[in-house]
Amino acid sequence: QVQLVESGGGLMQAGGSLRLSCSTSGRTFSGYALAWFRQAPGKERDFVAGMTWSDGNAYYADSVKGRFTIFRDNAKNTVYLQMNSLKPEDTGVYYCAGVGDPSGRYYPISVPASYDVWGQGTQVTVSS
Repeated sequence: QVQLVESGGGLMQAGGSLRLSCSTSGRTFSGYALAWFRQAPGKERDFVAGMTWSDGNAYYADSVKGRFTIFRDNAKNTVYLQMNSLKPEDTGVYYCAGVGDPSGRYYPISVPASYDVWGQGTQVTVSS
């Protein structure tokens, strides 16, 4: 099974930008979707952005639409999350997650329970 490794988190002032990376450990991903979730202290893990792998369609939480972009580099087996116009409420641990089933079965992309592979997370802190 593919392993997911995130990188790129850090401390940024509000209005700044960060790019997160999620590597599939050099293996070609062939599942249903890859996505980013985030979890703030004391809160549940929330969907941020996701991409269905077969068609490359991207989906976003309303709170990040127009500011964040999910994209992939197939040659590098990596999916990215470009985060612009960061806000303090974007602070949290960001997790990359994958739905590994390659059958084509539908999974709700914004639901954490759909995902069977998770990275270790990377901290993003946005100061005001």
